[in-house]
Amino acid sequence: MQIERVMIFNLKKTADMIVYAFSFWLLRCSHIRRRHTQQRMENCEMNKIVSKEQLSESVFKIVVEAPLIASERRPGQFIILSLDDDYAERIPLTIADADPDSGTISLIFQVVGRTTLNLADLSVGDCIDNLLGPLGKPTHIERFGHVLCVCGGIGAAPMYPIAQGMKKSGNKLSIILGARNSSLLILEKEMEKIADSLIVCTDDGSKGRKCLVTEPLEEICKSADAPNLVVAIGPPIMMKFCSETTRPYKVPTVVSLNTIMVDGTGMCGGCRVTVGNETKFVCVDGPEFDGHLVDFDNMMKRLNSYRPVEKEHFEHGCRLKKEIAKLESGR
Repeated sequence: MQIERVMIFNLKKTADMIVYAFSFWLLRCSHIRRRHTQQRMENCEMNKIVSKEQLSESVFKIVVEAPLIASERRPGQFIILSLDDDYAERIPLTIADADPDSGTISLIFQVVGRTTLNLADLSVGDCIDNLLGPLGKPTHIERFGHVLCVCGGIGAAPMYPIAQGMKKSGNKLSIILGARNSSLLILEKEMEKIADSLIVCTDDGSKGRKCLVTEPLEEICKSADAPNLVVAIGPPIMMKFCSETTRPYKVPTVVSLNTIMVDGTGMCGGCRVTVGNETKFVCVDGPEFDGHLVDFDNMMKRLNSYRPVEKEHFEHGCRLKKEIAKLESGR
């Protein structure tokens, strides 16, 4: 009995020591990383964040100094970034806007994983270690006649420069702006300024029409003023059903795909998709394709295969941030 008590006491003592050691290591790592980040920012000369704005609960807009990219960027193109040189994750983000005169580009992103969470933590004056672009083929813009742009959620960000380009080319521009709820709608005022007609819809009816974007899309395709071209950007399932909605009316439909990418130059093959029974690479052959030819089911299956790992990595990062905050506050 006495031996059992001693063993239990020793086990508790060992557990306490492990917790203490882990907490000390966690705090030490946070200080080392912060010092490394501070040193990096002091030497920051490129890719500096000059402004930051929170557009909704999880959507942010940052304006970054990138004069070479700003001067070459065309609607539909994107960049790939990583936040440090220590084998950080590389993610693609569409260039939402660019100002060659000031040498800046605008990036709009939603916090959905570890990298976008860390990106949202950066402040004005901080720098992004690695920024590669512009990448991908630009959107084919000409005078089609009537162009209908369909945006789903964060898809409004990559759509904005495309809509601007279509309007400047003399097209009649209609825009459908959709989201799950009103708090997730972005760029509504900006779209309203350039659109000949704007339809806002939300899944829950909190703003505009209570419907999916496919409902007004089909209404316009049926009308006497049917579009000559539809451009749809949003979640894969939304783009799939937009393409299926326009198919019976034989309206050409372009979609912009956002797949997993690593190098952005066609070498890794991580972004491959099937288009018209052919393998294409989103980073070099796209990101835009004929929506009637894209195998969305295969694309979504590939994307979903990484979801559990992404979720675990994201939640682990959130827990670490909370623990560090507790240790630094002395609680």
